[in-house]
Amino acid sequence: MCHEFDAVPPTHGRTATEPAAAGPLTLTSADGTEFGAFLAVPERPSGVGVVVLPDNRGLSGFYTAVCGRLAEQGHTALTPDYFGRTAGAEYGDRTADFATIENLMPHLTRLTAAGLDADIIAAADRLRTEGARAIVTLGFCFGGRQAFRTAAPRFGTAGAIGFYGFPGTLEGAPGPTRLAAELTAPVLGLWGGADPYIPAEAVAEFDAALTDADCPHEFVTYPDAPHGFFELGADESRFAAACADAWHRVLNFLAPHANRPAA
Repeated sequence: MCHEFDAVPPTHGRTATEPAAAGPLTLTSADGTEFGAFLAVPERPSGVGVVVLPDNRGLSGFYTAVCGRLAEQGHTALTPDYFGRTAGAEYGDRTADFATIENLMPHLTRLTAAGLDADIIAAADRLRTEGARAIVTLGFCFGGRQAFRTAAPRFGTAGAIGFYGFPGTLEGAPGPTRLAAELTAPVLGLWGGADPYIPAEAVAEFDAALTDADCPHEFVTYPDAPHGFFELGADESRFAAACADAWHRVLNFLAPHANRPAA
């Protein structure tokens, strides 16, 4: 579990533009499944489309707000819900009770790599219809783990950014470390040095695997930051510098693909 149902992402300095449109929509995956998503389109699009991949709680206000923050910087952003196959496409009708571990488990255990891949590709395709020339994934926790996988050529991404995504094998499922030989797009990994769920050794193994695979990557570890540090909350002032630096690195990662400089 990562960001709470009512968590809020940090802001980033100066707003470059206003979102021209933002709201929910329904997408259709390659297998015919309808799933919910949220799209934010800036007034002056940069040409970059960002697929924002939620943690294992699925789509919540935190991720719609991340899309809005990205749109304020000129980047079209879309966040998909993972649970269209088991909970239906109307994610907006769910309450905080849905995000409890007891209620989530029947949905999480039925997720498949094939289904996740198809939904991510459908999200990227929708961004292309909005004029995005380059697609980058940006994921958090479970979504960070998925984002790293999208550096494989079959996704057609220009890069992948993961906040505190566990890279190792998880309950028998191979993680990004074992899949590193398949990854070719640039990767940015952002980690908390005080994260009890992702040991430094796991990050080092992923780093070495990407190096062996000649996959361009940059890893940044914020020494005292915990898992889920990228949000506003009780420790806002303590981790404000880490959040600001992370925003700076995310926007710099996107900037080379934009048709105008990032703010």
